[in-house]
Amino acid sequence: MDIMKIIRALRLKELVLPLGAIFLGLLVGAIMILWIGKNPLFAYASLFYGAFGDLNSIANTLARATPLILTGLAVAFAFRCGLFNIGVEGQLLVGGLSAAYVGTVLNGLPLIVHLPLTILSAMVASAIWAAIPGILKAKRGVHEVINTIMMNFIAYALVAFVITGPLKAPGQIPKSADILETAQLIRLSEFAQWSTSRLNTGILIALLACIVIYYLLWKTTIGYEIRAVGLNPFAAEYGGISVNRNIILAMVISGMIAGLAGAERVIGFHGSFILGFSPGYGFEGIAVALLGKNHPVGVILAAILFGTLSSGGRWMAFNTGVPTELVTVLQAVIIFFVAAEQIVAWFFRSKKKTRQVT
Repeated sequence: MDIMKIIRALRLKELVLPLGAIFLGLLVGAIMILWIGKNPLFAYASLFYGAFGDLNSIANTLARATPLILTGLAVAFAFRCGLFNIGVEGQLLVGGLSAAYVGTVLNGLPLIVHLPLTILSAMVASAIWAAIPGILKAKRGVHEVINTIMMNFIAYALVAFVITGPLKAPGQIPKSADILETAQLIRLSEFAQWSTSRLNTGILIALLACIVIYYLLWKTTIGYEIRAVGLNPFAAEYGGISVNRNIILAMVISGMIAGLAGAERVIGFHGSFILGFSPGYGFEGIAVALLGKNHPVGVILAAILFGTLSSGGRWMAFNTGVPTELVTVLQAVIIFFVAAEQIVAWFFRSKKKTRQVT
């Protein structure tokens, strides 16, 4: 019975701290809104309406959250093995580049072949890109943070070379040719006349990926070994688990998920590879994973929160005059409080003591 109480307490703590961080972040945001002479209640109401005011707004919010679900899941999966994969941004770009190549060059294939092949090519390319720092970490002990940061810069240069050279479409904009119809993800606007959103079936792929990763991590031997290595690599190795193999495997799977994010943006959202299409989805994924406590369900909720802030922030700025930069500040403050769990815990403990005294 005591063990069950401890488990329930730990689960409650995992839920309370992120929610507390969000609350404190919004509280700090409200103070800043007051400081610039605006009404925080009206500003937050406008933000919420901009994100969920109608079906099209909801679709836009989900469209913004889709890549964050995948990049957050990629980061979270690596975290579960004790790895800090900062290279999700580069892996996303490489995956998107591969999807653009397969989606524009291979003519004459039926959709049932071309679309899965395009998505698979993105996953494979990103997996190979992520395997390089994984192998260096496992075989040579080179820290994955340094590896993945360097791989990001290589990815930036590679993508810029290809999109301004071999794959560049005619015109001034550095972009690939449009993705062939047989390799495109279906957009909501194609069958819903009320929608102008670019939300596409990538959201279903992202949710399916979360289900698969949850099952893999908590219902399979592979997932058990990956989590064991993340908790204590020395104990895992003593128990007969290959630490090096699981490090490489975790990076490969993390890269595959990042590749899905790149593919969704290229063949679903934009319809081509546009140079600079990612405003930093891979780095936002780190924040999403942190806020979501490296759990697939938490990642989905955190990604929707970030999508809400981004999608509703534009309407808030238009309707209230609050700068859109405040959204970035809110995200940063929320992540600060998530990272500084002791501050959140102290805040709510002090509130509890105050209520007991009164």
